[in-house]
Amino acid sequence: MTRRLLLSHLSLILLVLLALEVPFGVFYARSELSRFSHTAEQGAMTLAEVCEDKMEHGLTADLPELADAYGQRTGGTVLVADRRGVVLTDTAAHAMVGKDLSAEPDISSALHDHPVVGTRRAPPTDGEYLFVTVPGGSNAAVACVVRTVYSLVPLKARVHTAWLVLAATGLGVLAAASLIGFALARSITRPVRALERATAQLAEGRITDPPATDCGPPELRRLAASFTRTATRLQHLLQAQQAFASDVSHQLKTPLTALRLRLENFEPHLAPCAQGSLDKALGELERLSRMVQGLLALARLENTEIRSEAADLSAVVADRAGIWTAFADEQQVEILVSGGTSVPVLVVPGALEQIIDNLLSNALRVSAPGTSVTLAVVNTPAQGGHAPLMAELHVIDQGPGMTEAERRRAFDRFWRAPHADHDGTGLGLALVRHLTRAGGGEVTLEAAPGGGLDAVVRLRHAECGTQQDRLATTSDIDSAARSAPARRSAGVP
Repeated sequence: MTRRLLLSHLSLILLVLLALEVPFGVFYARSELSRFSHTAEQGAMTLAEVCEDKMEHGLTADLPELADAYGQRTGGTVLVADRRGVVLTDTAAHAMVGKDLSAEPDISSALHDHPVVGTRRAPPTDGEYLFVTVPGGSNAAVACVVRTVYSLVPLKARVHTAWLVLAATGLGVLAAASLIGFALARSITRPVRALERATAQLAEGRITDPPATDCGPPELRRLAASFTRTATRLQHLLQAQQAFASDVSHQLKTPLTALRLRLENFEPHLAPCAQGSLDKALGELERLSRMVQGLLALARLENTEIRSEAADLSAVVADRAGIWTAFADEQQVEILVSGGTSVPVLVVPGALEQIIDNLLSNALRVSAPGTSVTLAVVNTPAQGGHAPLMAELHVIDQGPGMTEAERRRAFDRFWRAPHADHDGTGLGLALVRHLTRAGGGEVTLEAAPGGGLDAVVRLRHAECGTQQDRLATTSDIDSAARSAPARRSAGVP
């Protein structure tokens, strides 16, 4: 914003300077040439009168000395011709004496009592000269013609100097305007920058430097005050929500554990016909416990600022596949792993394991005996480049799959597919999405080529990404990781 204000300010000043200095420079150049031409013409006419007087008194021999003196005094060359156009004297070239120049346009015009003033270029040096040709006498009484020639180099030098002075003045004005404009722009944008810093701090979860409300334009002061009030209230609400989540985690764990123990203690005293009802009650209690833990994990992820760190995607995939193999063997499902090269990605601590565990749990839950679940790690090249910017993890099952509408809703909390069993909480994929996005990635569900579902997790490559400026304690992430419902349902450590 400072740059834009400064550029607009300087553009306006530059237009004003151009509108003033360019016409002034052109006017100065024209006026200097006009003044010089008028002075040269007046001098030539005076010299012509003197030459005419000399010739009337028979003092033609004095003309060379008179012409030399005038030329030295004015810095030009002088040519004097008689009434027939024959050269009597020429200070530039003595060889011209005696030659007839009556055919030349300016000499012919002067012989007819028409003074001529103009400019021409001399071929040898290609320099520009001013020539003035005037008659000595009038009408039929023209006794002589005087031509004076002056170099315009000194005049051009003065004009160039004037242009340089104008340019230097303009640059000085622009420099002064730049300093004033920069100071003005900084004073205008200072409250905006303070608001920007405060907004960034609010995004990180805490405002340490609230914007000042006693400086800047009135509109920005009111905006800063309103923002501070809103941010303070929002911080209080977030703190209350975090405190509530922490309190609930302690208040609900104990009653649920006590209720489970009481139900289990009833087992020896129940009739065999009631055993099924007890098992269903314990199952619902277990599902409620997992749901509570999942909600608490999501609350921690949403209310905690996190810093991403590098993790080897291929190594974690191989490790989790090995841990889940025993559980998959019980269901007669094979776990296949592809993409064994090291692929460093940016994720929040403990998140990658939980993402894989949740997706594997969902895939195994819908896989029929004799089928397989594939874990594939793929590097995605950057568009227009060769270095991979993103890495993809594909968890592909051979289950019934989902429709496009079901895939769009699958990440909603508490949503479960119509054909799914009833022991899930509907929070696993929601947790996967939060964990993935916390590290700057994304997760989608796609139809597998041979039927089933392809869960695609896209994570930033650690060699091309930058670490997030988001802070959190590792214990919060580990606690959220340990509370993932999929791991609890599968009994995987």
